[in-house]
Amino acid sequence: MGTVREELDRAYGADAFTVQPTADDVPTLWLSRDLLLPALRYLKRDAAGPFAMLYDLTAVDEREHRHREGLPDADFTVVYHLLSLDRNADVRLKVALLEPELSLPSATGVWAAANWYEREVWDLFGIRFDGHPHLSRILLPPTWEGHPLRKDHPARATEIGHYHLDDEGEDYEQEALRFRPEDWGMQRRHDGTDFMFLNLGPNHPSAHGVFRVVLQLDGEEIVESVPEIGFHHRAAEKMGERQSWHTYIPYTDRVDYLGGVMNNLPYVLALERLAGIEVPERVQVVRVMLCELFRISSHLLFYGTYAQDIGEMSPIFYMFADRQKIYDIIEAVCGFRMHPAWFRIGGLAADLPEGWDKLVRELLDYMPARLDEYDKLVLGNRTVKARTVGVGILSAEEAIDWGVTGPNLRASGVEWDFRKQRPYSGYERFEFDIPTAENGDSYDRCVVRVEEMRQSLRIIQQCVDNMPEGAHKAHHPLTTPPPKDRALHDIESLISHFLGVSWGPVMPAGEVEVPIEGTKGAYSYYLTSDGGTASYRTRIRTPSFPHLQVLPELCRNHLVADLIAILGSIDFVMADVDR
Repeated sequence: MGTVREELDRAYGADAFTVQPTADDVPTLWLSRDLLLPALRYLKRDAAGPFAMLYDLTAVDEREHRHREGLPDADFTVVYHLLSLDRNADVRLKVALLEPELSLPSATGVWAAANWYEREVWDLFGIRFDGHPHLSRILLPPTWEGHPLRKDHPARATEIGHYHLDDEGEDYEQEALRFRPEDWGMQRRHDGTDFMFLNLGPNHPSAHGVFRVVLQLDGEEIVESVPEIGFHHRAAEKMGERQSWHTYIPYTDRVDYLGGVMNNLPYVLALERLAGIEVPERVQVVRVMLCELFRISSHLLFYGTYAQDIGEMSPIFYMFADRQKIYDIIEAVCGFRMHPAWFRIGGLAADLPEGWDKLVRELLDYMPARLDEYDKLVLGNRTVKARTVGVGILSAEEAIDWGVTGPNLRASGVEWDFRKQRPYSGYERFEFDIPTAENGDSYDRCVVRVEEMRQSLRIIQQCVDNMPEGAHKAHHPLTTPPPKDRALHDIESLISHFLGVSWGPVMPAGEVEVPIEGTKGAYSYYLTSDGGTASYRTRIRTPSFPHLQVLPELCRNHLVADLIAILGSIDFVMADVDR
């Protein structure tokens, strides 16, 4: 098996591609519009060790991009990031577009998962995908004017006029939200039977956030469904392009708001790779410990609310009490509970406080027995099994095709975890197992997360027992805040420190992405630096976005009550979907 570049050269000729070096060393190849679909099909279906997963699909407005040496002329670029689990390798394909011809053939015939990604690119950049089954806005209201991730779209409220909505405007907006089955290829009746169309959400407790799904029902049976997202959209990527590298860190906490500092990690890892910063071993271990604490906290919330969705009330109260014990540790270490924003470029905001190990050891002594109790209370409950076993089955092949990662992928029998396959932050030094299941149903998705909590406790125990000494940040000029030891030595050093604190670091020009195993699957920040103090393009790849897209496949031919169990088993967060 040769490199992906060699294989593509043999298939299409070396002149068909322009190679772009990147800081993450992912093979990045530019190709023509006409070659796009053949290359995507080849990589997915014919390549040895196929690139079976569409990991991400996004775009870049290139019109103000200065550092593009050696790259094709482009006003906009569409980026396809493919992942091969067989090879443990990635490839990034790019297509340059010039105005006014901002269109590409749709890749939905290759990956069904391309559907939402292409709608997102159309919504935010205005790039069309010919042949898409329903190219419409997905994150913004249908009445929105413009495409917000274009560089000429306003980024701040001060750049636009005051918002005003009169009664006539409100009626117009409400009418635009009306669901019309015909727009989605649905029939209102069949064989003399009238279908019922039921709105679930966006304010229903079992929707787990501001999420709406329209169900086409034949009695209690779901014939088809249309998920609607975007109610929680906060322009996280646009904000990433207006904040400095450093001041954007607190914004990352709000993406998967249950993951805490785990949101910071892929962002700072990417910048550290771009800048060539090597963090001390102590920083790596502390980061791992905090991330695993947040993983347990997130899984406990899933566990409790999942049991509640199915009909058990007690577990959620017990598990929320246990989460508070974890938050007490996080508050003692970081100063904040849910959104500590504690990781920094090159290290941590501060060192561990005195007595931290006692708090963590108390949790390690307490939690295993509690998890055993929950096994009896939830996983062993006959009602839970009746509601979840065999419900919402997702095969391994389907999971990969839909871009599913994390516990949901492992529940389908695929042993893939970025902590093992591509260790980061020193995970290669820890002993832990990757829990998997076989059936890929709602029950298995719960079982995998429960076992992951036990493995997280193993990792945290190793962190406490083997915490290295050393600094809590790297001694590097681009560490944020920068080293202060020479700030009062001379005026040049003082000015440099002042600029590093107020403006943040000036990152080298380039592109970088470092995926991590988050609470719900693969998270990564695809960052483009133009050699300045802020990101030129910030792309946030989250797991909940592709996971929620697969919902119609999971709930088709099931009952409405089954949908509630399926929704809970996916374990999504709407801020993670909408960003």
